Amino acid sequence: MIRLRSLIFNLGMWLTIPPFALLAILLIPLPAVTRSRIVGGWAHFIMWWLKLTCSLEYRVIGRENIPGHPCVVLAKHQSAWETIAFQTIFPPQIWVLKRELLWLPFFGWALAALSAIAIDRSAGREALKQLVSQGKKRLQRGLWVVIFPEGTRIAPGERGKYHIGGAWLATHTNATVVPVAHNAGEFWRKNSLLKRAGIITVSIGKPIDATGMKTDELNKKVEEWIEAEMPRLNTL
Repeated sequence: MIRLRSLIFNLGMWLTIPPFALLAILLIPLPAVTRSRIVGGWAHFIMWWLKLTCSLEYRVIGRENIPGHPCVVLAKHQSAWETIAFQTIFPPQIWVLKRELLWLPFFGWALAALSAIAIDRSAGREALKQLVSQGKKRLQRGLWVVIFPEGTRIAPGERGKYHIGGAWLATHTNATVVPVAHNAGEFWRKNSLLKRAGIITVSIGKPIDATGMKTDELNKKVEEWIEAEMPRLNTL
């Protein structure tokens, strides 16, 4: 049954990507926040479709910790789920991602149309300069910036290296950081087409003002909070 349910969900998701991607392209003349809100309707549909077909839903703990101004979200990365669900949890946003994703038909085109920040990971310090330059502009336009410090999806129970990019952006723009932990990988695993029924828990930590903080200090603080929160998620 789980295979059939997952197949139905995946088909529905894949079939909706092209029209929403084309919509994102058509909306390019509009302000970035408006584009994000409109195209974000796809994420709301996918969360509803996921619940309907796979009985997989989610709950949010710490929603009161979401500030009323654009912030940098630094989150655990376990699944493709959070890249969709965060659009239904946080205000209009863009993501920092590897530039190769922009080459994907439809999905990558939509990311480009929504002003995602595409980074060349091999560029080293130049990539950090690009991140600060473009990230600052996105924040000024009213967009939140979502970054996964581990850089790639990490299996449940494992811990990846927290790269400094997100903390670097926050400390160089005096932004507020919102740390996020979740256990999506328990239900929607990396590179798996199967989705297990259940309730994903998302925990949002207290915002951190990066003003005056050193990059390493901020990065360590975020990592410590997320990794300490992870074991608690299945017990909350």
